[in-house]
Amino acid sequence: MLGSCSAREDGRTVVKFWAMGFEGEVVQRLIPEFERRNPQLRVEVQQLPITAAHEKLLTAFAGDSLPDVGAIGNTWISEFALLDALEPLDRRLADTATLRGDDYFAGAWDTGVIDGRTYAVPWYVETRLPYYRKDLLAQAGVERPPATWAEWQQAMAAIKREVGPDRYAVLFPLNEPEPLLNLGIQSPDPLLRDNGRYGNFRSPGFKRALAFYREAFDRKWAPLASNTQIANVWNEFGRGYFSFYVNGPWNIAEFRKRLPAELQDRWMTMPLPGEHGPGASVAGGASFVLFRGSQRADAAWKLIAYLSEPGVQVRFHGLSGNLPPRRASWNAPALLADPYARAFRDQLERARPTPKVPEWERIAMEIKLVGEQLANGRLSVDQAAAELDRRADRILEKRRWMLDHHTIGEAAGEGG
Repeated sequence: MLGSCSAREDGRTVVKFWAMGFEGEVVQRLIPEFERRNPQLRVEVQQLPITAAHEKLLTAFAGDSLPDVGAIGNTWISEFALLDALEPLDRRLADTATLRGDDYFAGAWDTGVIDGRTYAVPWYVETRLPYYRKDLLAQAGVERPPATWAEWQQAMAAIKREVGPDRYAVLFPLNEPEPLLNLGIQSPDPLLRDNGRYGNFRSPGFKRALAFYREAFDRKWAPLASNTQIANVWNEFGRGYFSFYVNGPWNIAEFRKRLPAELQDRWMTMPLPGEHGPGASVAGGASFVLFRGSQRADAAWKLIAYLSEPGVQVRFHGLSGNLPPRRASWNAPALLADPYARAFRDQLERARPTPKVPEWERIAMEIKLVGEQLANGRLSVDQAAAELDRRADRILEKRRWMLDHHTIGEAAGEGG
């Protein structure tokens, strides 16, 4: 107990850092080097469970007990900026030569820019793209990974003919919004219109995405299943139950670990096909923020700058498998030599942020629910688009009222 007291009273400035999930555990292994470089500082890392992190942050905001620095989901940035809980970072960025926005993938960086102000610096970035079985494509006569929707449809049709009625070409899990969302974000039409007042899912581009998605189920290219209904998605991928699986970068390590040795040279990753060529995808991940009111903001910014160094990002990638958001970090030998990471590097150049409204996560859940009805044939493409707009418009009702009464603009102005 005496040792604990002396650690708290050693005269160093304490920086409180909250991070979510496994990353909150892993990042603690990077802190000793930061403290060695900054002997006057000590970092207290609190690991938040992913399922409770959002509520914990809101409770801390209400109780004026937020930490100095946090790593939050990219879709939460707009909400906490609106609450005036975040410190704008533009001045600090201008004074920090080692943190250049143009070294970051544009979509990842843009997630932290709200109404022209920068509130976040990407920590790690994720996006989704297809994992595929090279051998099964070859058996079906598919000579190269498809780059367009038309090529992907041709490939899925060929695979289905080859594998028969009891296996499939692709897995689009019905319990996730991401497969449909990643198709929809490729459209030139925005997902929301009128400054986020209304849904824009009846736009021609999103309806084309709905039609592509529906056809995969109508033609039995994809099973009507969630990934929780499949006992083990890695084993099923290995036994050829499906040949394409659209998912995130964490599965690189999982497939390496779970697939048998004889299959390790039979799978690969590929960029997500688009309507007319390699397509866009959603820029996910988490970003660093400084919480407004911190008395240790300068020290917390040093921590952000340290964890954003390319070399530290590469070490974090080695510990966690998360992808670095800076292009310079991808020059590391470990990433350059990883054949499965190359498609992600390519895909990240086309990753786009989701709409920057606090209500977006609720709308994404509606995309999942309506997408399931579409896949099951309970809604047509036109009906699904209209239903998504109806649900989004209901969720955005309060936002419309606030915009019409200028309260959002005033809050943003006070936050600057």
